[in-house]
Amino acid sequence: MKLLLTSAGVTNKSIHNALVEMLGKPIADSTALCIPTAMYGHPWVGPGIKTWEFISGNSENPMVNLGWKSVGILELTALPSIDQERWVPLVQETDVLLVAGGDALYLAHWMRQSGLAELLPSLNAVYVGMSAGSMVMAPRIGEDFIGWAPPGGSDSAMKMVDFSIFPHLENEMLPENTLANAERWAAGIQGPAYAMDDQTAIKVADGSIEVISEGQWKMFSP
Repeated sequence: MKLLLTSAGVTNKSIHNALVEMLGKPIADSTALCIPTAMYGHPWVGPGIKTWEFISGNSENPMVNLGWKSVGILELTALPSIDQERWVPLVQETDVLLVAGGDALYLAHWMRQSGLAELLPSLNAVYVGMSAGSMVMAPRIGEDFIGWAPPGGSDSAMKMVDFSIFPHLENEMLPENTLANAERWAAGIQGPAYAMDDQTAIKVADGSIEVISEGQWKMFSP
């Protein structure tokens, strides 16, 4: 599986070009499934109107509204209650997964509960995460980002990459997301980590990591 881990979606031409390259074909010829699950775990973004905005492509974060051949919804909280043969082939056939932000640990919990976590490594799809949808791929998210408390209280996430992510760096709507606070957060992670603003993404493909940015980012080494 190829990963495009963004802070705020496909916000500029560089990230857009990286996505098309990873797909290997135009967006207009590609099928997508959007995953809104993380939004339900975060009090600022769900449930309600913001979840509808993401699913319908009316969000200010470009993901669902990029001009896909088709877009479906994959709601992880529903998957444990239906037979796998009804949804696994759909996921295996899609070209891209569009994973919303919200609460990363809530998303990690439902990735595991739904069975998607086991399926992800075998997929040919491009995984496009936004904010918590990107953070969830890390070994840890850091105590600063714990909102929804998982069983056991750990900040462990999916461990599908070996680095952690601090999104929305220097965002005026999130005054606490300063570089100084990112440095303090990274010290607690005790592993490789990136702080990145909303014009930045991290591309993970074929064992290589590349930062795609028209903005500000910083890597922290342990």
